[in-house]
Amino acid sequence: EIRKAAERASGLTAQLLAFSRKQIINPKVIQPNDILNNSQKMLKRIIGEDIDFSFTPGEDLWCIKADPIQLDQILVNLAVNARDAMTEFGKLSIETANISLDQDLNLDLESFDGRLDDFVQLTIRDNGSGMDHETREHIFEPFYSTKELGKGTGLGLSTVYGIVKQNNGVIKVDSKPGLGTTFRIYFPAIKKEADELRPPQPARLPGGSERILLVEDEEVVRRLAKKMLDHYGYQVIDKDSGEAALVFADKHGGAIDLLLTDVIMPGLNGRELHEKLIEKWPSLKVLYMSGYTQDVIAHRGVLNQSTEFIQKPFTIETLTRKVREVLEN
Repeated sequence: EIRKAAERASGLTAQLLAFSRKQIINPKVIQPNDILNNSQKMLKRIIGEDIDFSFTPGEDLWCIKADPIQLDQILVNLAVNARDAMTEFGKLSIETANISLDQDLNLDLESFDGRLDDFVQLTIRDNGSGMDHETREHIFEPFYSTKELGKGTGLGLSTVYGIVKQNNGVIKVDSKPGLGTTFRIYFPAIKKEADELRPPQPARLPGGSERILLVEDEEVVRRLAKKMLDHYGYQVIDKDSGEAALVFADKHGGAIDLLLTDVIMPGLNGRELHEKLIEKWPSLKVLYMSGYTQDVIAHRGVLNQSTEFIQKPFTIETLTRKVREVLEN
């Protein structure tokens, strides 16, 4: 029950970060049709067998640049919202299409680069109860809900809104009482091949014997991370500050394979520590971790496309897989 409560709190925080566009994302060039094809089985389980579900993929669909996990979040939240608005004979359809500005879409393009002309449109349509004008005006506000007390957090659609904006998209809604609801999401088109997404990881968690310098000023997190990595065979030296890590480096004769460090700490931050340590160990790899939001971390000059990063709170599976990935790359 404690774990469930922690997971609910973590999920709620992630939704709030998504709404405020401060969730740390990993955008890739993806093919929406592929993501949707892979998500169909999951969506059917979520909405139930009594609802007629269909997916119509657009032909020769362009790619988009977005976080594939967040695209799944959008689909799940909108599917759940649609399911709750439908009773018997419910229908939910999802379509994708290439859209150009010369089709007079009357899009609000404030968040788009003015040079953009082409977009990928994702349409989610249901035949549920629909919404009146007042409800439509508020649906993207956090904690706004038309459901009875205890039936929802009021964060589903605000999360969708935040994710769309964070991935440089625009979302529109068309709905009337008794006539269902249609959401249209527009992402800037990327006209090149999709990135190769990693296949599902094997069930067995990877271990190793490399030496890891763990630097974390929060004792509880440091102790937990050390236990996780010790259990999987790594040789872990843990320090509570960047300064303590430098003292260790001066005295330690052997090599260190990986620096696992918090980003924001009193005194030296994680990036500064890594820059100093590579003077002694030029091949030292680094994995940053933080519970702070994207803009705070970016301000420290840490986040860029090649940065290896893990978001707190992390599970033992997330940590061990990421550590192994960084060590092997």
